Amino acid sequence: MPALAKRKNDPEGLKKRILAGALATFAEFGLQGARMEQIADHAGTTKRMVVYHFTNKEKLYMAVLEQVYQAIRQHETELNLTELPPQLAMQKLAEASFDYHLSHPDFMRLVCSENLMRGRYISQSARIKALNQSALNVLEEILTRGKADGVFDPDVNTVDVHRLISSICTHNVSNRYTFNTLFGDNESEQQSVARNRQLVVDATLRYLRPGAA
Repeated sequence: MPALAKRKNDPEGLKKRILAGALATFAEFGLQGARMEQIADHAGTTKRMVVYHFTNKEKLYMAVLEQVYQAIRQHETELNLTELPPQLAMQKLAEASFDYHLSHPDFMRLVCSENLMRGRYISQSARIKALNQSALNVLEEILTRGKADGVFDPDVNTVDVHRLISSICTHNVSNRYTFNTLFGDNESEQQSVARNRQLVVDATLRYLRPGAA
């Protein structure tokens, strides 16, 4: 069977290509600037097929938001940190979060775009809220063990730790051009990334020391 016919008879594959094309387009142009024709071109299909699978641009945007949050949360849960000592587990989680943000710039651009819209669409998705509970569950498991071992401050809040890790990981991607231009001196991009990757580990572990929070 010709390859084109196989692609036409692969609705799930087509939906994945549409979502990937939509992510790239929304990340580049935002919801308002993105056009369904651009998304269709990215996916190698037609606007009619995009509408057939996702109805309209807003519903497609919601589907993309849900997909990107599902992906990062799945990445965290698959790290299998429960067997590691709590301090090492926290280090690995911070490093993995940093690496994920760095290697998924379109995810970050989409999140920034949604913040510019004051969370208009993410606030409508009960699924995204449910998905993101896993981020706190992963952290809570590590923190509980660390507090029991006496290596983490018993008063630290799970959401605060998530906010700390997320803030450095996000800043490294979202502010890379402005921050490096203003404060980078003669540091190379590779050196800046390495510095920030170590920073997220050091800042998190220091914050978690008993009496530090």
